[in-house]
Amino acid sequence: QVQLVESGGGLVQAGGSLRLSCAASGRTFTDIAMGWFRQAPGKEREFVATISRNGVSTIYAPSVQGRFTCSRDNAKNTVFLQMNSLEPEDTAVYYCAAKRGVIGRTANDYNYWGQGTQVTVSS
Repeated sequence: QVQLVESGGGLVQAGGSLRLSCAASGRTFTDIAMGWFRQAPGKEREFVATISRNGVSTIYAPSVQGRFTCSRDNAKNTVFLQMNSLEPEDTAVYYCAAKRGVIGRTANDYNYWGQGTQVTVSS
């Protein structure tokens, strides 16, 4: 079992920045790849970013490429999502998720999910 707790969401103006954190417990952190997903009202959950177990490899959704950066601190069992140049279209509940094995963009491949944190970007 893996427990995930997100933090760092909030309200920000367009063009601003936020940094999300996700603290993991319950399993050796270096055994799991991590991902970030988001879900806006009335829309399906969508992939945002993923990072490999050692933090070397990352993949981003085209909509956030160049604006968001995913990183992890394996000593602190924490993964981060630095979000810059935020746009109103980034408004959503952001979820971190964990999966065994390699990184991936498919939500169904992830075994564990956090409760989500709200990000609201005003225009």
